[in-house]
Amino acid sequence: MSKYDDPVFFNKYAQMLRSEEGLECALEWHELKTMLPDFKDKRVFDLGCGYECHCYYAAEHGAKQVTGIDLSHKMIEVAKAKHSSPVISYHIQNIAEVDFPANSFDIVISSLAFHYLPDFDAIVAKIKKFLVDGGDLVFSIENPIFTAYGTGDWYYNAKSEPLVWPVDNYFSEGLRHTNFLDSDVDKYHKTWSTYQARLQYFQSCRTYAFRRTRQRYA
Repeated sequence: MSKYDDPVFFNKYAQMLRSEEGLECALEWHELKTMLPDFKDKRVFDLGCGYECHCYYAAEHGAKQVTGIDLSHKMIEVAKAKHSSPVISYHIQNIAEVDFPANSFDIVISSLAFHYLPDFDAIVAKIKKFLVDGGDLVFSIENPIFTAYGTGDWYYNAKSEPLVWPVDNYFSEGLRHTNFLDSDVDKYHKTWSTYQARLQYFQSCRTYAFRRTRQRYA
């Protein structure tokens, strides 16, 4: 079950500004938007679509077919209620288990989802299969500086004031047990070098957009 299907956790997430106001209030959106290709007459796939909603943005900008998947029943329920369109189809599915025939999509997007996956190589291989030659992969992740230590929080001084952001264990990749919205959430840390190395393999056959940012995603 997705953590986002926990009623208490989902209600807290729904109260975040990005959840209430949509993409324009998502901290990463203004950077991600600059990386997006032309959606006109394209087939678009959104991995971990949530409900903010990138699918609807693609549809509004001319995509002829948009497919959004998310593991959370609640996320998909809200997405269907708030952002329906004749060209959008939403599905409850685990990103790690997704599979489509070769050349099924022209554009693949994903925002703040890949750091929940233990195997980044596997999803890159799948995307390489179902994305057309010359297609675009555009995604955002939590900055590896943010995920390195694992707690997702500062070191504090005796007055409970933020002191330093810990980056211990940066080169030790793998599972991190983090705290998000007062709940335990599992994420998977990978270094910038790991992401870039995998994308160099991907780039040998496809195009992609990937940009570092210092911004802390909320």
